[in-house]
Amino acid sequence: MTYDYDLFVIGAGSGGLAASKRAASYGAKVAIAEYDLVGGTCVIRGCVPKKLMVYASHFPSLFESAGGYGWKVGDAELDWEKFITSIDNEVRRLSALHINFLERAGVELIQSRASLVDEHTIEVDGRKVTADKILIAVGGTPSLPNIPGIEYGITSNDIFHLKEQPKHITIIGAGYIGTEFACIMRGLGCEVTQIMRGDMILKDFDQDIRTGIQEGMINHGIRIIKNTVITSVEKLSEGLGLKLNLSGEQQEPINTDVLLVATGRAPNVKGLGLDKAGVKIVPSTVEGHGYGIMNAIIVDEYSQTNIPHIFAVGDVTDRINLTPVAIGEGRAFADSEYGDIRRVFSHEDVATAVFTQPEAATVGLTEAEANEKFGSDKIKIYRTRFRPMFYTLPQQEERTMMKLIVHSETDKVLGAHMVGDYAAEIVQGVAIAVKMGATKKDFDATVGIHPSAAEEFVTMR
Repeated sequence: MTYDYDLFVIGAGSGGLAASKRAASYGAKVAIAEYDLVGGTCVIRGCVPKKLMVYASHFPSLFESAGGYGWKVGDAELDWEKFITSIDNEVRRLSALHINFLERAGVELIQSRASLVDEHTIEVDGRKVTADKILIAVGGTPSLPNIPGIEYGITSNDIFHLKEQPKHITIIGAGYIGTEFACIMRGLGCEVTQIMRGDMILKDFDQDIRTGIQEGMINHGIRIIKNTVITSVEKLSEGLGLKLNLSGEQQEPINTDVLLVATGRAPNVKGLGLDKAGVKIVPSTVEGHGYGIMNAIIVDEYSQTNIPHIFAVGDVTDRINLTPVAIGEGRAFADSEYGDIRRVFSHEDVATAVFTQPEAATVGLTEAEANEKFGSDKIKIYRTRFRPMFYTLPQQEERTMMKLIVHSETDKVLGAHMVGDYAAEIVQGVAIAVKMGATKKDFDATVGIHPSAAEEFVTMR
């Protein structure tokens, strides 16, 4: 049978872009559909605009530090409108750049929503087209808990477009997004309250990372309300914001200007027509207090669904929801299907960072995971905690924590974790060593760069 395309990609985010360009480079006839700005979550409403906000949020602390070094810094004020507009301009510039990259690669861009009609047919831009293979790379979307009045809140999709800077923002959720934005908005000068169901942020991260960040957040003036849920949201009179009714440790209602709902993201499968093509998904579940896990597409190690010629990569599969992982999965798919290079993308020892204040980064096993896998008697922990030299003259109480988890029988470094300035930049290099299977002796034999914080990773005893 003759098809209109060798490959049709639904979703022009990180995974879809990487896969389409790589497949086209092997000679495949490729089309990609996207109804929003090209670039996906990372470029439009995730990594890029968020990191720009992170940079902006650091300036007040830097102004304070400058005083300790003898600089006289006058009154500083954030022009919110200019700030938000500048971020939006950069997002649109990058989106246009990605469109140009697609054109250069010979990929046809169809700027329209697409859905499956059957195993080989896609409805897009008011017409039906066929493809030999289909790749689904539509990413995720914010998941809202079933709470009365939750529609008065905003999500991470909306926070980059706030017309005015809120005086008080309340955040529900203790994962990546909620914790990062709590630190961002506090750094930008807002009063910040973070409400969480449990007693600590960043579930599944190493305990020392969780503790280090949470202590730092509290020291920076973020109010953290633990073991508490929002039972309902009420809109107050015009200009008076919202009233949040609570249950748990904290039961006194909170008034806030803005409520950021950061209770997770779900695979963006709605309206894709997966049932028409017979693509299987993980059934959705609903947890207490209206939280839920939604419908990820089931794939094997080659990102193949139960339908042999339909594939899925990135957050829609809910494996490791990180931009570089989606890119890696997309390229591995293209290599395997069009490049005659059959390969699997490895999801082991994937480094990641949390751009909080203080920042954190991690690679490999947590202490709890290592103890469970090998037994606590087979694990040796190396840990250091100190105030970096930068903060000595300003006398600011910022702390850095570094930690290595070592298998005592093989001396192999199983995990590396850091909380502190430039954690992402430092752990990126350490991740190479961990991925290669470096031992603690290899770390010890490496000469440190002095004076630097990073040298602590090779001097811990």
